[in-house]
Amino acid sequence: MTIHTIGTHPVAIGKNPERSRDHNRRVVLDVVRRHGSLGRAHIAKLTRLTPQAVANIVDELASEGLLMEMGRLRSGRGQPPVQFAVNPEGGATIGVEIATDHMVTVALDLSGKLRARRIVSLRDATPEHILPAFADELSTVSRSVGAKLLGTGVVMPGPFGIDGMTSVGPTTLPGWAGLDAAQSLSEACGHTVLIENDATAAAVGERLFGAGLAISNFGMIYFGVGIGLGIIQDGAPYRGAFGNAGEIGHVTVVPKGKPCPSCGQLGCLEGYASVYVLKEKLSCAGLPDCGFSDIEKLHAERHPVIEEWIDEAATYLGPMVAMLENILDPQTVILGGALPDAVIGDIIGRMGNLPTSVASRRQRDLPRVLRGQTGQLTAALGAAALPLFDVVTPKLETSHAVLADIPT
Repeated sequence: MTIHTIGTHPVAIGKNPERSRDHNRRVVLDVVRRHGSLGRAHIAKLTRLTPQAVANIVDELASEGLLMEMGRLRSGRGQPPVQFAVNPEGGATIGVEIATDHMVTVALDLSGKLRARRIVSLRDATPEHILPAFADELSTVSRSVGAKLLGTGVVMPGPFGIDGMTSVGPTTLPGWAGLDAAQSLSEACGHTVLIENDATAAAVGERLFGAGLAISNFGMIYFGVGIGLGIIQDGAPYRGAFGNAGEIGHVTVVPKGKPCPSCGQLGCLEGYASVYVLKEKLSCAGLPDCGFSDIEKLHAERHPVIEEWIDEAATYLGPMVAMLENILDPQTVILGGALPDAVIGDIIGRMGNLPTSVASRRQRDLPRVLRGQTGQLTAALGAAALPLFDVVTPKLETSHAVLADIPT
């Protein structure tokens, strides 16, 4: 598939052979979603498909309820063209974030609008407690939305399947090592579940709904409990051979530094710039169990612990950004996740002059670092975006995604 740019938006180009039918359907849905509403002729021009191919695809998608007619656009002479838009009621996807202390479940309609949201606390993150709670939450949210379920995505903190780094420490889930999580979750709810690490899912969410909407190559530094990197390459998530690409939390930033609580190595980035470390510092200062709103309030008050952590995080993240630029050559690096926007904005501001890298070009369309736009629900929205991305976006490589099918 070829990617072209029209204005500021990269546009996927369709393929005319009949064997590319599924690809062309996603191309058409993607173009319509990006532009809000389009007529058949305009779709054909943007996708470079034949008018007849577009007419057939649009009619097919409309009959399935994925597109809807929006009336005629009156401009110029002749019969005004019928406009089509993505039908929000055409289906829904559910996303679930399973973290060490909470589970977030959200539902998105086909247009990407948030239709439902539930957050429950977890006292026990072992599979024995998670699996029934997951099934209950999924059932509750699915009933509340009412639309056809197009897919379910689940995000869990990585890395996956690594000796000494999986299900170890405060930033990972206990008891899941050696368990086929996709199969177990799929059996619990009765249908296929797509599993992704939280940083990759967050990058997909930013690509569909946030700062990365018009950016086809970017890295996203994601603040979960730990810290990770999601990579979007040519419009698609890059996962690596085993789904663990972007595990920057375990890159050494301080030789012979403090022991990492998850892997035991010395001086890992996660030991200095993660939300876990921030909460640990707050707890030592007599402020235990601080949540998102507590951190937001303390930051507004310029609490010294928050200020100190922001300075430290910025100190180590600045060189990390430059390193990622040299390795990945992205258009930009996005920072986002489970921190208030103002805190992330301060981290970016305090990075100061970033080290020189291949991104140090005078002519840039984007800043080297951007703040994410999908907010506190980034990971869960990213989880819901994964199956939605598969439906409406032509560039999703599923070869490294973790899938499990339940026989019917």
